[in-house]
Amino acid sequence: MLATMNRRAVYRLLDRTLIGVLFLLALILIGVTAARAGEIIPMVGMTRPVDGDDQSQISGGLALRGNLLPIIKTEIAASYRSDKFFNGDLEVRQWPVTASLYLSPIPAIYAGGGVGWYHTSLDYADTVPLASKTTEEFGVHVGGGLQVPIAPAAAIDLGGRYVFMRDQESQLVPEKFNPDFWTTTLGLAIKF
Repeated sequence: MLATMNRRAVYRLLDRTLIGVLFLLALILIGVTAARAGEIIPMVGMTRPVDGDDQSQISGGLALRGNLLPIIKTEIAASYRSDKFFNGDLEVRQWPVTASLYLSPIPAIYAGGGVGWYHTSLDYADTVPLASKTTEEFGVHVGGGLQVPIAPAAAIDLGGRYVFMRDQESQLVPEKFNPDFWTTTLGLAIKF
């Protein structure tokens, strides 16, 4: 019992520390993006959970990307996604807010990673006598993409990433599931 309480306290401390680091990183990235030319990228995508039902879901989002250095890009993004688990008895809806750093040695190609805060709602089906709940989790991602210019101030942005998250608990059997997921996006990068 004491070990469980200590583990929970450690997780709470880690969550608060990660919130502080993510907030500081977001402020830095916003300042850098405001100081230099950047891009706003509305996007649609497809997500596929690692352990979810065997189907892809449509997602949507918006990213703000800027240049920290000639070969380093920064990005702050927000999106919405949902996946189904346990044959549809559990729907997981997320509103991720992410911060990323990308290496871009060739202007049209970028690769890197970052961190994210995932506001997650676990919605159980009406046939399941369990209460839905909402949590906040942190995740880490790696990914990259390609930009294809279509005009002097616009480009098609093709991206992909893999998101790593801690296993989450469910009141269904099995009691834990892996919320990791793949996502691919298609966006329009508008330079400003």
